[in-house]
Order: sequence, then C-alpha cells, then structure tokens
Amino acid sequence: MLKGIDPLLDGELLRTLDQMGHGDQLVVVDSNYPAAATGRPVHRLGRVGVDEAIATILGVFPLDSFITHPLERMEVEEDPNLTTPAHDAVLATARSTHPSDLEWGVIPRLEFYRRARDAYAVVHTLDPRPWGCMILHKGVIFPE
Repeated sequence: MLKGIDPLLDGELLRTLDQMGHGDQLVVVDSNYPAAATGRPVHRLGRVGVDEAIATILGVFPLDSFITHPLERMEVEEDPNLTTPAHDAVLATARSTHPSDLEWGVIPRLEFYRRARDAYAVVHTLDPRPWGCMILHKGVIFPE
C-alpha cells in the first residue's frame, strides 16, 4: 500500500505508466475486447468499470495537450455521435483535469483494433458494458 495512490493502480501498472513517454498511447478496454490479441502488455484490473479505471489512471497520467484528441473512443454502432454513459463519465473526468477544451476523437471499430496493436500497453477491465474501449495519449508534466 502507498499513501495517495489508489490501490487499483498496482506496481506493474504504475511502472508501465511511468515508463511511457510523451505521445505513447494507453488502451483501456471492457471485458469484451480481445486484449491479449493486441500483442501489447496487458494489465488486468478485474471487476472495475472502464470509467472508474480511467478516472483513477488520470490521477497520475497527464493527457497530451499538444494534440486535438488526446482521448479517443471506439465508435458506437457506426454512429460517431452516439456515446454511452461510460463515455460521458470519462469525458467529464478528463475535462476536469485537462488544461484546454476536450472532445472525443472517435475511431471506427475495426480501425480501433488496428490502432490498439500500436499502443504501449492495454488495461483490461471486466466491465461488461459494450463499447468501453478508449485510447489515452500521454502528455507532458511541466515544472510548476
């Protein structure tokens, strides 16, 4: 146990997040997503929603402020405007910590599968809700 660190972030996940550099991508997915098929390191968080997992990750992980869409999600039912409650919760959390206006980047489902293979790592949850697949682009921490 560490003070100030949510226990959802175990040592291996914290190590991965720390080793990621500016622009590296972290994929966070629901239980339906074939995480191991990406060929990337997979961190399994168990029975936690993707929205809770991302809210916890964003407590230590800066989103990229140099790109238009540092937060991307899988397109729902081929409709880029359709969102889920988990998407809405993640966007609200990300907006509360990001220094500029933030909107979703939307990725068609099959393109998401291709993009996930190029990510640094995958965080797999047992969230049973479909379409809970998102990509976070790591940003920079500036001196205060």
